[in-house]
Amino acid sequence: MQTVETQNEGLKRAYRMTITAKDVESRIDAEVKKIAPQVRMPGFRPGKVPANLVKKMHKDSLLQDALNSSIQEGVQKAIADNKLRPATQPHVHLDNDYAPGKDAVVDFHLEVLPAISAPSIDGITLERLTVEVTDAAVDESILKLAAGQKSFEAADKKYAAKLGDSVVIDFEGKIDGVPFEGGKGEGMAVELGSGQLIPGFEDQLVGVKANDEKVINVTFPEDYNAENLKGKAATFDIVVAEVRKPVEAKADDNLAKMFGLEGIDKLRELMKVQVEQEHNGLTRTYMKRQLLDQLAADHDFDVPPSMVEAEFEQIWAQLEQEAAREEDPEAAKKEMEAERDDYRDIAVRRVRLGLLLSEIGQANGVEVSSQEMNMLVQQAAQQYRPEDRQRFVQYLQENPMAAAQLRAPLFEDKVVDFLFGKATVTEKTVTKEELEAAIEAEPDAKPAAKKKAPAKKAAAKEEAPAKEAKPSAKKAAPKKEAAEAKEEAKPAAKKAPAKKAAAKK
Repeated sequence: MQTVETQNEGLKRAYRMTITAKDVESRIDAEVKKIAPQVRMPGFRPGKVPANLVKKMHKDSLLQDALNSSIQEGVQKAIADNKLRPATQPHVHLDNDYAPGKDAVVDFHLEVLPAISAPSIDGITLERLTVEVTDAAVDESILKLAAGQKSFEAADKKYAAKLGDSVVIDFEGKIDGVPFEGGKGEGMAVELGSGQLIPGFEDQLVGVKANDEKVINVTFPEDYNAENLKGKAATFDIVVAEVRKPVEAKADDNLAKMFGLEGIDKLRELMKVQVEQEHNGLTRTYMKRQLLDQLAADHDFDVPPSMVEAEFEQIWAQLEQEAAREEDPEAAKKEMEAERDDYRDIAVRRVRLGLLLSEIGQANGVEVSSQEMNMLVQQAAQQYRPEDRQRFVQYLQENPMAAAQLRAPLFEDKVVDFLFGKATVTEKTVTKEELEAAIEAEPDAKPAAKKKAPAKKAAAKEEAPAKEAKPSAKKAAPKKEAAEAKEEAKPAAKKAPAKKAAAKK
């Protein structure tokens, strides 16, 4: 086997490998010798089938296996001999002219990780903004919890429904006067103004009373999940069974007992811990932003284009999903397109910081233990059906890069904690609103001639690694933002551009 380097430009490497026909044949013979004792064929005793017949019976699969193993070993040897650190899986191409009995010519290319000089971790200064847990904050969290346990009671028969009320209806949907499948139901409770139903539906129920009959006219959204209903105009014959008014939520012992607690005092204790955790999460997010900004300012090196592209596509896909839920999706997408270069810059930054944190962690002995890794694997496996979980675990065992992606968020958090411990930290007590404003603020160190990027882009930089970025696995966004994101997902409750929330995450 002979391997020759054909490209060495920046972070790109390419090689041409020649696998001799003799080597392939040798591998086939070795495999035949291994499997022959298990091969059965009419007219021969078990294990006595001649090797030439075994080879003839399985020639295609034997050749494919021999080529695959030769290529895999050759690629790995080239990586080891040239001391490469692959950024991506090598792309392999077998020459189109290859035929059995001929030498196999294989081209493969890959991108490598940049050589990063030992990052300096001295002189990092951070400000820790902390928020005291006040009784008022605990009371507010309990009231929000109570509001989430909203209940309704039947109103008077003559009571006209208002926004915030619940209306119990029987309904039948029709298109061009013909009922459609799945368009009929009974006893459905609709909270008016919740955005639970398609746009326009709930609005037309405002003012109805018990026993009213009404025809509602709506148009299904273009992105509706039923193909036969997308964009279609429809009518719904409605019969109002009951109108219900919300019952004011109370922070009392009854509320605590709904959560299995003895009384309101126990609930207060629990909510105080939760508020404290929320504040700590905000504090960490702010400190991490400062840390990443300092690292980004002090280090500049080329990053693998394919990693940048993968990170950019991840950001862009999330933004597109959010834009599709806007009141004016086309306008939102147009705004995104105008800022495409800014988002690509964010992708570059994430990749660079991810590589930098990885280098710092390795240089300073930061590790994810086997026990921690096993916990990550088991948690990730829970996303799959029970019968598929073992296959997922096996996949991670056979694919080191996939396992590294799963490991990366925890590794990054441990590196960040390590750097927190090395930094000079000053303390300052602030309000929650001041801390949230500090997180949203755009860093001052920007070239004067460059248009100031929206805060959403600054927030997008909080989560560093692209190589490690699994956006759903490691975000430390405030709970307020999470709640807003849920509201924005509802078709009748549009707010600020959802793409801003996406960039924050």
